[in-house]
Amino acid sequence: MNVTANIDSTRPVATLINVFTVPPGRQQELIELLAHATETTMKHRPGFICANFHASQDGERVINYAQWETEEHYRRMLADPEARVHMDEAAGIATDVQPRLFRVASHHPRA
Repeated sequence: MNVTANIDSTRPVATLINVFTVPPGRQQELIELLAHATETTMKHRPGFICANFHASQDGERVINYAQWETEEHYRRMLADPEARVHMDEAAGIATDVQPRLFRVASHHPRA
């Protein structure tokens, strides 16, 4: 199995974990919208590092795990009108959106 996640507790980045609750049958639609927004807009913003989208097995949640170089880069993206369009579209699909910034507090990779 090829493992691609690379979490580093020594690297100070702003980690966004955004939990979207979606109506039945709309999970994939939201993932496609988020992936499109990332490819066309987010990844071209200063400070963007990566974004990953996770689909809950029950079909009710989508997790956006994204990293920005700094919190300031993340905040600038939030104020960007082009980025806001995509965020508003995502909020229109979801019934609840809970974005939070995190720091890696502890990391335990397999040796």
